[in-house]
Amino acid sequence: MLGFDSRIARIVWTIFIVSLLLFLLYAARSTLLVVVFAIFFSYLVYPLIQLVERRRPARVPRTVSIALVFVVVITVLFIAGGMFGTKMVDEATRLGQKLPDLLNSSNDASQFPLPTFLEPMRERLLGLIRTQVQSGTKDALPWAQRVGLGVMHAASNLIYVVLIPVLSFLLIKEAPGIRSNILSWMPEPSRTLWLAITEDLDVLLSGYVRALLLLSMATLVCYSVAFGLMGVPYALLLAGIAAVLEFIPFVGPLAAVVLAVVVAGFSGYEHLLLLVGFILLYRLFQDYVLNPYLMSEGVEVSPLLVIVGLLVGEELGGVAGIFLSVPVMAAIKIILVRARASARAQPPSAIAASPGITGTMRVQEESRRRDS
Repeated sequence: MLGFDSRIARIVWTIFIVSLLLFLLYAARSTLLVVVFAIFFSYLVYPLIQLVERRRPARVPRTVSIALVFVVVITVLFIAGGMFGTKMVDEATRLGQKLPDLLNSSNDASQFPLPTFLEPMRERLLGLIRTQVQSGTKDALPWAQRVGLGVMHAASNLIYVVLIPVLSFLLIKEAPGIRSNILSWMPEPSRTLWLAITEDLDVLLSGYVRALLLLSMATLVCYSVAFGLMGVPYALLLAGIAAVLEFIPFVGPLAAVVLAVVVAGFSGYEHLLLLVGFILLYRLFQDYVLNPYLMSEGVEVSPLLVIVGLLVGEELGGVAGIFLSVPVMAAIKIILVRARASARAQPPSAIAASPGITGTMRVQEESRRRDS
């Protein structure tokens, strides 16, 4: 009617709604980030809740068992932070105080051990390393200041620290009912599609978050024990940094290796080849044995897309955007795959009535036949 194509109108309206939704999400990214971390925390503690509920007496409410698990987990986190966090802070303080001396060009270059075949190039290599580290240090100072201000801002808004476990508690308690209510509002085809999508996302996020946590813990334990036994300087600090960097695909573990070798070398550690050999063996074990086993239920994402996602995530959300880039891309892939499968499963009559180029003409022809 009036030359107005309803199919084009639906496409334009869909693009407008999606764009508006993305804009609102970006505008509320700070609040949304708290919710996302609460979801991740929920996936971390949910296996413990399932374990408790298997042994929960029938007369004990489910809310009580959930609250008990949260109290135990938060207590353990505080104890671990008090035991290891203080030592990490002390090592970071000592490293920061010694860093100018370690990077001083007048330092004796012989303190940095090198393999025999690289001895003739010692001065050139160490000069290059010093230049790059000093340049990186200068560039890192403004970034560190921004991070410090962010930490101070977060510390001054402790409400967020309290909100994350509270939101996690409510999500675990109320999420099944919320999902059922939302799905009940949808028509049958959409309900089936989004039920499958939510189930896939649940499996993806639960496996991804728990796998990352286990990989990070494995790195922390293995690095701290091995570095301590080998006498590596700042062992616990380097292990803690490597554990945190495990949450950044590809780039994070590589940065942890470079940081450990450079700090150990400039601190006068004499067994760099032993350190590098251990790190390589651990990376091979993690990348080809532990990681595939833990990530077996995940959705594969192209390494190119991962790197692009890391860059886009850093631009949009900073450090948090880097952490969230991979699960977001995997979630988008799940939605697209499910939507495509649902479209292919539609009967021919439904397909002819909507997505084809001549869909509008076919609908008009069918209406004329019914009128006649």
